[in-house]
Amino acid sequence: MKTYVLASQNKHKAKEIKQILGGDFNIITMDEAGLDNFKIIEDGKTFEENAAKKASQVFQRLKIPTIADDSGLCVDHLGGRPGIYTSRFAGENATDEMNISKLLKELEGAPINERGAEFVCAVALIENSAEDIKIFKGTCRGYIIEEKRGNNGFGYDPVFYYPEYSATLAELGDDIKNKISHRYKALKAFSDYLKMS
Repeated sequence: MKTYVLASQNKHKAKEIKQILGGDFNIITMDEAGLDNFKIIEDGKTFEENAAKKASQVFQRLKIPTIADDSGLCVDHLGGRPGIYTSRFAGENATDEMNISKLLKELEGAPINERGAEFVCAVALIENSAEDIKIFKGTCRGYIIEEKRGNNGFGYDPVFYYPEYSATLAELGDDIKNKISHRYKALKAFSDYLKMS
């Protein structure tokens, strides 16, 4: 089984990625690889640029196969914001609660047909060379409801309503969420590519 280091210190994200990929891959975090204090400035203009930068910087330090994920929420009524600023929408050290509050405040009064949104995920893979980066993308479409529902998931999951299940992502639980999410779709493309290569 091949080992990949995940270029992230987000424990929720690491757990979700391990759950989605299952036993076919050994995913270790930056902490487990000895890069617990390694900071990466996410200054790209797209999810793809940020994922590629994270993967490249970690690969250059460790020289072992690396994957990185950059993902976020794009809301129609806000012209695609928060986008790449999703995790720091309400400020540099914003909590999930702060980000959700800011989002709902900015959407106050917006009718449901303008509250369409999608989660976007870009996964970058580097296996042998920092110049050879593969990118895999996935999206999950829904809309933003006016108040939180559900206790599972993280980030904006409690206000992201997924019509096919008539529930927020936070109401679905990991088993269902990890088969429909933007991250699942990007990681499925990543997994399929590795199985064919």
